[in-house]
Amino acid sequence: MSAPGYGVDPEKDPQPRVSHTFGDHRRGSQFSTANEAIVAEDTNELKRNLKGRHMQMIAIGGAIGAGLFVGSGGALHSGGPASLLICFMIIGVMMMLMMQALAELAVMYPVNGAFYQYIVRFIDPSWGFAIGWDYAIQWLTILPFEITAAGITISFWHEYNIGIWCAVFLVALSAIQFFGVRGYGEVEFFLSMIKITACIGFILFGIIVNCGGVPTDNRGYIGARYWHSPEQAFRNGFKGFCSVFVTASFAFGGTELTGLAAAEAADPVKQIPKASKQVFWRITFFYVVNLFILGLIVPASSDVLLGSSGANTKASPFVLAITMAGVKGLPSVFNAVITLAVLSVANSATYASTRTLQAMAANGMAPKIFAYVDKKGRPIPTIILQLLFGCLAFIGEAPNGSTIFGWLLALSGIANFFVYGSICIAHVRFRMAWKYKGHSLEELPYKAMFGVWGSYIGALLNFLCLAAQFYVALWPIGGSPDAETFFSAYLALPLIIFFYIVWKVVSWFMYPSHRPLYVKIRDIDVYTGMRQAQFALSGDRVPEEERRQSITDLQASKKKSPKDYALGAVRGLF
Repeated sequence: MSAPGYGVDPEKDPQPRVSHTFGDHRRGSQFSTANEAIVAEDTNELKRNLKGRHMQMIAIGGAIGAGLFVGSGGALHSGGPASLLICFMIIGVMMMLMMQALAELAVMYPVNGAFYQYIVRFIDPSWGFAIGWDYAIQWLTILPFEITAAGITISFWHEYNIGIWCAVFLVALSAIQFFGVRGYGEVEFFLSMIKITACIGFILFGIIVNCGGVPTDNRGYIGARYWHSPEQAFRNGFKGFCSVFVTASFAFGGTELTGLAAAEAADPVKQIPKASKQVFWRITFFYVVNLFILGLIVPASSDVLLGSSGANTKASPFVLAITMAGVKGLPSVFNAVITLAVLSVANSATYASTRTLQAMAANGMAPKIFAYVDKKGRPIPTIILQLLFGCLAFIGEAPNGSTIFGWLLALSGIANFFVYGSICIAHVRFRMAWKYKGHSLEELPYKAMFGVWGSYIGALLNFLCLAAQFYVALWPIGGSPDAETFFSAYLALPLIIFFYIVWKVVSWFMYPSHRPLYVKIRDIDVYTGMRQAQFALSGDRVPEEERRQSITDLQASKKKSPKDYALGAVRGLF
């Protein structure tokens, strides 16, 4: 693999010592290349404790949060109900293509760090370094934001000092970390079930409201009233349409956690494809149907939606829809759901940042202190770092706290587009290298449903989303070009470029193999990190006759009947 440091040389150290203490792990200089073997020697392995039900709910837990329940209100106001629906559908298609590419790679290489490692290996180590650090920073900064957001939701019932709730939620998230990845999986499973129930409940509620079935709502039958004059289906023209893209991307963010969790899945070959398919259909169903109904029963011109950002639940379009219908008590119930949803995203933020940083440190792209994993499979140093970042939630106590948070979040505002696009490109280059090495698609344990062309389209959609965001950042709705507005939306780009240059400079002196602009197809390693069973089929020393027979057996085991396809479609939703 292109990344530095992958273990101990058995000729130099025939009996490598396995350490189980953090004190031993601290041996040697943090950044000395001579100590790369120490990192691998002193690091325990992550535990494969995530079951199928955990894998299916992890992406939902990371995705359905304030972006859907609150942020969609601002998007509805700026773009209108038609823009809201179409943009979320486009991002949904983009996510489907990306998730299929990620699933194929994750089944083949269920390694820690997942897509960060794929980008390093199949595109360029410097680009992988930049994307990995930006992705980690994204979740590091999202945690204090989500903790603060959860505290704000409490003010729906009563005004308290937000610092109290920040402390309570931070302690709760810290306690979850003691139980390792299994604790994280169980919490996400429980919270995701609540969110799914709430989404289904709102769909039924919205249909009844739209049909005039709520006695306390004097609007009667609504139909598509808010899509026609004096309301508008498309608000603010093409600029309003473009403005919805980033909200949609942020709302879908976290779906990729299924791939990140591959290293801790009990059975990645079965769980990752199943989770990737089902999670996409579930999230798309809940997003698209909920937002379509939302656009039918809430006028986009409502001034209340102007405050729909962060976790301002008083401006949540879902709470507004219930309030406009005059239903007593239900707004409080939905606000409680939003609180739990925000905490779920905070829990996912802890998982995403800690695993990404641990993988980067294990591969020499972060201080090796972060590579340590204890005997129970917990990356303790990275967990401590993430929780320290969580303390930034107390910045909300400062008079200019919202401004500080705004710039912290700007560091990763468009990061998802770079991550998703890079995953698609990594998949394309993997397929090219796989073919170059003389392997066939029949050897793959799982193939992306839309093949390599799906990844090409996914990468193109990400580029178009970046272009749309650039247009809106440069010429904001209702305003003129402004440097502060532009960089608050596009600050992630110079940050990624900075990280890219940093590793190019470092590698020029320390890792000569990382100097080229990209990894050539002939130099791509398609064997390191491969599952043992897969290596027995596709390893570089497997005889051709044995490989052919194994492929025949593999294809026979994959055959499905029409009944299997029907059952799969039903399970995908339910």
